[in-house]
Amino acid sequence: MSEKEADLTPVEGIKEKSGNLRGTIEEGLHKAITGSLEEDDTQLTKFHGFYQQDDRDIRDERRQQKLEPLFTFMLRARVPGGVIRAEQWKAIDAIARELTGGGLRLTTRQTFQYHGILKKNVKPLIQGINKAFIDSIAACGDVNRNVLCNSNPVESSLHARVYEDATSISTHLLPATQAYHEIWLDQEKIADVKEEIEPIYGATYLPRKFKIAVAVPPHNDVDVNGNDLSFVAIVKDGELAGYDVLVGGGMGCSHSTPGTYPQIAKNLGFITPDQICPIAEAVVTTQRDNGNRTDRKQARLKYTVDRMGVDLFKAEVEKRSGITFAPEEPYTFTMHSDRFGWTENANGTSNLTLFIEHGRITDKPDGPQMLQGLLQIADLHGGDFRMTATQNLVIAEVETKKKEAIEALAREHGLLRDVSRLRENSMACVALPTCTLAMAEAERYLPDLITKLENLANKHGLAEQPITIRMTGCPNGCARPYLAEIAFVGKAPGKYNLYLGGDGKGTRLVQLYRENIDEDQILAEIDPLFERYASEREAEEGFGDFLIRTNVVPAVYDGREFKTGLAQ
Repeated sequence: MSEKEADLTPVEGIKEKSGNLRGTIEEGLHKAITGSLEEDDTQLTKFHGFYQQDDRDIRDERRQQKLEPLFTFMLRARVPGGVIRAEQWKAIDAIARELTGGGLRLTTRQTFQYHGILKKNVKPLIQGINKAFIDSIAACGDVNRNVLCNSNPVESSLHARVYEDATSISTHLLPATQAYHEIWLDQEKIADVKEEIEPIYGATYLPRKFKIAVAVPPHNDVDVNGNDLSFVAIVKDGELAGYDVLVGGGMGCSHSTPGTYPQIAKNLGFITPDQICPIAEAVVTTQRDNGNRTDRKQARLKYTVDRMGVDLFKAEVEKRSGITFAPEEPYTFTMHSDRFGWTENANGTSNLTLFIEHGRITDKPDGPQMLQGLLQIADLHGGDFRMTATQNLVIAEVETKKKEAIEALAREHGLLRDVSRLRENSMACVALPTCTLAMAEAERYLPDLITKLENLANKHGLAEQPITIRMTGCPNGCARPYLAEIAFVGKAPGKYNLYLGGDGKGTRLVQLYRENIDEDQILAEIDPLFERYASEREAEEGFGDFLIRTNVVPAVYDGREFKTGLAQ
């Protein structure tokens, strides 16, 4: 083994010897003595769309009983642009009830997840969603993941066009391996796996996960700066002229670790719509061949771009694609939250965006019957559902004659309710009890914290002020906290780093304000800031912009100026 090979991360070795992502997954499914899979295989199953987890709330209890952890699996579907038909919604609902812990979770990547899947149910579940023409190929792992696309753009007539481009990118960048089809769909096995070629990814795929988004200004609900690669639609005279290409955005970092940081994407220039897939492939292969494979904390595209420099990276993409970028076109974003309630489309139909708090859709015994309500809406609507990148749900292109009945069903089942602007603009990752990386609560805790922040906002006359608030249980940033106006990032049980200063549009990073504080300290810090904002803000000035203007925190547009901890 060469010195260079010895320096590679263990995951690189697992991928290389996996037989193009097969490993021993199939054999592990038949081991009834345990609810888990082999450790190496748990890295490979990510490429098939699912993670192995256990319930950390009962881990110690089971250990005392000399039982292994309660292993279950989380499966994430691949749904480019978040669009599914009503019949597909009914199918995934039925699967949730039969084969999972119950319920669905809408994710920050515009798709849905199942939680609480026992090992024996993983294969039946995958076969079930396949019958509904949905898969989980490359929903996780070191490949391009679910491609985002504006779910309810202001330029509504362009949704179909940019959505088509988003799905084209997703299809073009799918892994070529037939491992998924062999293991889960019982298709004929390839006689010699060594002859199977991955033309885009190669034998060891990408150094790290890869995320793509497509946005139509002025709406940035997909947070283009939180993605490795983004295409920003340039509209001229109501028509799609092409896209500006942004590279090197990303969220994850590590607490108090110099050299890790979230980052804002850089603009390479303008391309025409027909060039979108060649450019996407060229960016991916440039990352494949230049990304860091010795340190996974430095392996995302943002670090590759910063290390190579924008000009060199751009030249390499142009060389590989045979396309020369035109000068970038100007565009402006005005928001990165969802457009709630009814909005009108250019074709005379309407969209109803429902606030789904942190994406959880369940039927509660003594509460809202959300799953049941959506089943009834699916029966009546018969059209598209669109999952948003901020964990909400759009009933799309509703005929005028069905609006009143659909709204009534949504209200009856707790899907359409009056909530504050603070709550509407909040987002949280899953965190405890199932995420293995979580250091603190997020999804289970943020609703209660929002209630207390609402009390502060009401006290200072800010009840109708939209302020983007996001929380994650660890610094990996799955809920894109570093683009929020107020961000809470888990540091330890009950303790969070408080970051401030995003612009409410997703084009500026936050900066560390207070480190490792609990709820009482959080409220004590936010209260005087709300008071100052209420009395000193300028007309139409957002909360994050106010904090920058008054020097509470500095403006951060380059992640290399971001602080992961005060010790830096």
